[in-house]
Amino acid sequence: MKHPSVVSLLVALLPVAGWCDSPPPSTPPPPQGVWTGTGQLGWLASQGNTQSKSANALLDLSLFEGPWQHSLHLGGLYGENTNIPSAERWDALWQTNYSLTPDLYTFGALRYARDLFSGFNYQASATAGFGYKFINTTDVKLSAQLGAGYRKDQTEDITKDGTGAVISRTLGPANSNAILTAGLNYSQALTDTTTLSDKLLVESGSSDTMISNALALTVKISTRLALSLGYTLLDNTKPTPGLKKLDTMETVNLVIGF
Repeated sequence: MKHPSVVSLLVALLPVAGWCDSPPPSTPPPPQGVWTGTGQLGWLASQGNTQSKSANALLDLSLFEGPWQHSLHLGGLYGENTNIPSAERWDALWQTNYSLTPDLYTFGALRYARDLFSGFNYQASATAGFGYKFINTTDVKLSAQLGAGYRKDQTEDITKDGTGAVISRTLGPANSNAILTAGLNYSQALTDTTTLSDKLLVESGSSDTMISNALALTVKISTRLALSLGYTLLDNTKPTPGLKKLDTMETVNLVIGF
């Protein structure tokens, strides 16, 4: 179910951001040798004429060691409608950056995703390339990266009955091909307690182009707790026939920092 009000709220806040006349403050160095990051949890349930429930969880961690930065992302989503599973997705991303200059870095990344309702049994990739930090201040951060690599995936034909329950799954052939990858990370502090962020990832090969974008508005409750409104889209340009190529998700999550 889509909730345009969430997207409208995020878009409406974009004009609030602006540059001040004074030079932006520089970013303080990150803590060294310790894992830091955030975890997110979200839950929605309804009863009565409609019985549905969904849950999602995210974990993002980073470790800085001199010129090295290691990042781990784990995500999960599960949904039911009238006791029939309607969504189940798990994904993981590991990326290691090495700083060549304060703004230029090289990276290597591994990604794996399994979505039981996307038409792909799995998608896995290994990529490497270069990234650049265009803006890296306390309030605003903008970086982009380009690379190339290798991807392997497997399509899946899904058959459902009249209630929407999956009654059979037929695996297709596995595909392997070279890919190009591009990424964009942006965040801006709108106020002392409110941050707008957007993460874009594109992987394009001969079998499919995968586009993932996560937009979020985060409001701090305390030094370690926050609430996040999010809008995520996932677009596979060549899904199994009969399935939609675009999936979207709106979330309200509790964010825990550590």
